Amino acid sequence: MKISTNELKLRRLESFKRLINIGLIIIGLLIEVGIFAYNWVFHFSQSVVEPLQNFWFKGHLLEVAIYGVILFFFSMTYGGTRLGYMKNAELIFSQVFATLMANVLIYAELSVMAFQLFVPYYFILMMVEQLVVIIIYINIANKIFSKVFPPRKLLLIHGDRPIEDIVYKFSTRKDKYKIVRCLHVNVGLEQVKQTIQESYDAGETNAVVVWEVPGEDRKELLKFCYARSIRIYMMPKISDIVLMGAEQLHIFDSPILLTREYHLTMEQRMIKRTIDILGSLILLIIASPFMLITAIAIKLYDGGPVLYKQVRCTIDQREFYILKFRSMVTDAEKDGVARLAQKNDSRITPIGKFIRKCRIDELPQLINILKGDMSFIGPRPERPEIIEQYLEIMPEFAYRMKVKAGLAGFAQVYGKYNTSPYDKLKLDLTYIEHYSVWLDLKLMLLTLKILFWPDSTEGVEMDQITALKEQQSAVKEQDKE
Repeated sequence: MKISTNELKLRRLESFKRLINIGLIIIGLLIEVGIFAYNWVFHFSQSVVEPLQNFWFKGHLLEVAIYGVILFFFSMTYGGTRLGYMKNAELIFSQVFATLMANVLIYAELSVMAFQLFVPYYFILMMVEQLVVIIIYINIANKIFSKVFPPRKLLLIHGDRPIEDIVYKFSTRKDKYKIVRCLHVNVGLEQVKQTIQESYDAGETNAVVVWEVPGEDRKELLKFCYARSIRIYMMPKISDIVLMGAEQLHIFDSPILLTREYHLTMEQRMIKRTIDILGSLILLIIASPFMLITAIAIKLYDGGPVLYKQVRCTIDQREFYILKFRSMVTDAEKDGVARLAQKNDSRITPIGKFIRKCRIDELPQLINILKGDMSFIGPRPERPEIIEQYLEIMPEFAYRMKVKAGLAGFAQVYGKYNTSPYDKLKLDLTYIEHYSVWLDLKLMLLTLKILFWPDSTEGVEMDQITALKEQQSAVKEQDKE
């Protein structure tokens, strides 16, 4: 198929965009490594090199290189290198957190090399210098990036479901996306294809969003855009997510996708359980002073019970008692109705607000992990009565109980507390279908970051109660083929 002038222009722009992105990221990381190198040569090495008589010039280069590798790893893990993708504030926070983690690790290494706890004065000064550089540089880099590459112009193709939700989501990233036109699929598939091609060739739009379009039309639009190298954004259905995690087999001369009956192999289950036991034991020892102080504070506040026990469901919908530090008044659900915490919930005590914000209320769940009711990573356990309500609307909700419930998971790392139940389900299924030990370790590291990011603790809206029955018809329509 002949490549149009506009398509050729867009391809070159994308290559240039990627080059600029990588260049700006490398410059930022090199500045941080340069700050460490300066402090290493003029401050740190004087405390470390003397005990190591055979330390030579190449050793200095090696130490700086080690720091660079560690910083790059944490920057990649926490999203500090996602220039042009994250919001400015989140990108700064991510890189600050990545730098902090790298510095903690390198501080431990320097302390071992010096045979004593490293003098923190210059180290803290270095961290302050890096913090200032990160804030200034990322602001400048983001302005350069957004100036050179304006928001992508989108054509929204949609079905009968209201489009306000998806339009709002894209509007939250005006720096990256701009919906310039909306078109209902009922105008006819041929008319939709013609509009896509004409607006793309004219430069009016340079990408397509397909939102809640019937299955057959959706497939046709996907093939149409793919054949013409037109970028297309789609919100996956449950079946799409299941297929994403399928194994590719090449037994015959036709590709085969295999979805297994067991989502974790025996080896994966053994490794996961070993990590859970060792991790929970270590963290219980480390967290025990904080847990003791929290227990005393809760008891002194109103004299009520310290722990809050509640029936939740784990793998195969097996019930168990989850343990939390009590953050609400003792009669929070005296009417017997199960409900999620809401914004500015009056049932939460002052102590509760603090321990929720710091996630200290979750620490007793380390006991649940040690007992085997939960894992560190997995879908969050729900109450049986809420599960029943969800199942009325989303029968697929049962899929998330194919693995053991977790202290944190995909939906907590990549969603918010008030993310819709259907979107949380898709995030949890993404984790199940892409499981690996490395993914668990990565999510553990990312969980440390969200503990300090305010969006992840945001409560649900007042009208978002339990299973959201008013969305029943919308959700059923969403997964039609």
